[in-house]
Amino acid sequence: MHSKQGEQFSRVAGNLSGMKFIFRSLRYRNFRLFFAGQLVSLIGTWMQTIAMSWFVYQFTNSTLTLGIVAFCSQIPSFFIAPFAGVFIDRLNKHKILVITQTLSMLQAFALAFLVISKIYLVWPIIVLSLFLGFVNAFDIPGRQAFIVEMVGKKEDLGNAIALNSLMFNIARLLGPSIAGILITVVGEGTCFLINGVSFLAVIAALLAMKNLHHKREIKRSHVLEDLKEGFRYAFRTLPIRFILMLLGMISLVGMSYAILMPVFARHILGGGPQTFGFLMASIGIGACAGTVYLASRKNIAGFIKIIAYATGIFGLGLVLFSLSRTLWLSLLILFVTGFAMMVQMASCNTILQTIVEDDKRGRVMSFYTMSFMGMAPFGSLIAGIMATHIGAPLTVTCGGLACFVGALIFAKSIPLFKKHIHSLYKKTGIFSPVA
Repeated sequence: MHSKQGEQFSRVAGNLSGMKFIFRSLRYRNFRLFFAGQLVSLIGTWMQTIAMSWFVYQFTNSTLTLGIVAFCSQIPSFFIAPFAGVFIDRLNKHKILVITQTLSMLQAFALAFLVISKIYLVWPIIVLSLFLGFVNAFDIPGRQAFIVEMVGKKEDLGNAIALNSLMFNIARLLGPSIAGILITVVGEGTCFLINGVSFLAVIAALLAMKNLHHKREIKRSHVLEDLKEGFRYAFRTLPIRFILMLLGMISLVGMSYAILMPVFARHILGGGPQTFGFLMASIGIGACAGTVYLASRKNIAGFIKIIAYATGIFGLGLVLFSLSRTLWLSLLILFVTGFAMMVQMASCNTILQTIVEDDKRGRVMSFYTMSFMGMAPFGSLIAGIMATHIGAPLTVTCGGLACFVGALIFAKSIPLFKKHIHSLYKKTGIFSPVA
């Protein structure tokens, strides 16, 4: 009897220890503040994203307009992010984030004013989308590069990145569901207003931080020289080049499925804003599961193969989703798709962050933003045009097949990839060399 009780106690203690291991980066005060504040803010951001897509599609009834708005909100990342990376490496990342979060808050309040005042014009939405894209070109790589300054030990960097992705996907889970209900009850304008207020949480968290591990940089050369140095470093380092190329391809042909989700919710599955919210929430649940899986890993050994597998599963998931005509099956497929998508993205981010040199972190993460976010507007525009001519399902099918082919190409390059990354990890000493 006592033996069984002892076994049960050991099992419970082991589970608690495992949970503590998964959330080990939260022992750092600054990262805890960031996690809590950013979680509140990102819930509001996802509410705005869903409300914006639904509002534009309801207002214009045009998939092309959906693509144009998405294009405008993301295209600055392609052109501006590389230059932003230079300044992120030069300046205080903490101050940059306070400024970008404040500007994002003002953009949300401006959207709320337009919609609540019933000023239904496309051009102000496009202008505000471009403005937010400009802000995000600094904010996204800045946030990624800032993680290392909040975490005391570089060994915990992979876990912190996974938890950062978990936070993002908890918001992806809650935000669309809340937005789906609020759009039905009080309209899109309230979602924009709540998003504006939510930025106060992350701004307060940033201002409350102390003892950041910020390294003051010496004055550098001309901006263009620093930019060239960053490009040379990123694209001469084979693992970085491979990852950026894979991310760019997936962003171009795969991620655009999200802007077509209102079409699937309304016309393919015959639902409304709540169905739209459920579909997006299903992706979020799968993505949360993916980040918990990554956070539970003791080190990043094996992540190279994981990237290839996850990319292939993501591509197949898109194909199956495009063929589904029932809600429950679509939700199940999107769960798996969301899991694979987040495992792929977070694994790429983790490998980049653990091999990059600290003085080039901002520039490499800006290239990451350019590949991930910067290629997305071209994909959104292409998807909007394709959906207008061949329909949303076939458009998503084509994107999924392209992602699967990309996974096969990446998988064939793994031996060469591992040969180069092996030596890089031996230099960092983060963990024992990759087998």
